[in-house]
Amino acid sequence: MLPDSFAAAREAMIREQLQARGITDTRVLDAMRRVPRHEFVARLLAQQAYTDRALPIEDDQTISQPYMVAWMSQLLALRGGERVLEIGTGSGYQTAVLSLLVGDGGQIYSVERSRILAERASERLRGLHLAANALFFLGDGGWGLPDEAPFDAILCAAAAPAIPAPLRGQLKDSGRLIMPIGGAELQQLIAVTRQGDRYDERAVGAVRFVPLTGRFGGSS
Repeated sequence: MLPDSFAAAREAMIREQLQARGITDTRVLDAMRRVPRHEFVARLLAQQAYTDRALPIEDDQTISQPYMVAWMSQLLALRGGERVLEIGTGSGYQTAVLSLLVGDGGQIYSVERSRILAERASERLRGLHLAANALFFLGDGGWGLPDEAPFDAILCAAAAPAIPAPLRGQLKDSGRLIMPIGGAELQQLIAVTRQGDRYDERAVGAVRFVPLTGRFGGSS
């Protein structure tokens, strides 16, 4: 599935961008090794796919840098069999990584507001024989998927002024949520763990994501 021409670049990404910056979860590293990031960007950008940067994709959006995908995945501490809600399907790259982490016994529910991105990501993943355990939904991700809740983990790849209340409510007890919070210029990645009616939050680092659109992002 992974062309040999990208093998060296992929291993360099693992070694220099992920392990060197504190990604220690071997399951995350293995998933990042198995997903061909160059297949999730335009052909003209394939040679840049394993560099430490976000790249443009369809509908004026971006695919997150590899380190960010790995870091957010590691923070979720998935061990297999979980039900995960992903807000922002984008290119489908993060979806593929999450799919491998939850395994055959788990399920990914991915919500995307852009019909163009949702359709192309679904087609791309089918063509690559990845994420067979993922279901795709078109809509405003801030509302989550109440009919499918609760979730063991929620990952949101877009920034909002605050964590949407529906997402909090759809998190299972002891579940984890990762989401960037802030404005266009200043954001913090927030890790949330639910303990009954209490939500323990901690800021884990400065980030910069595209804004969440819809009701909870403050835009339509």
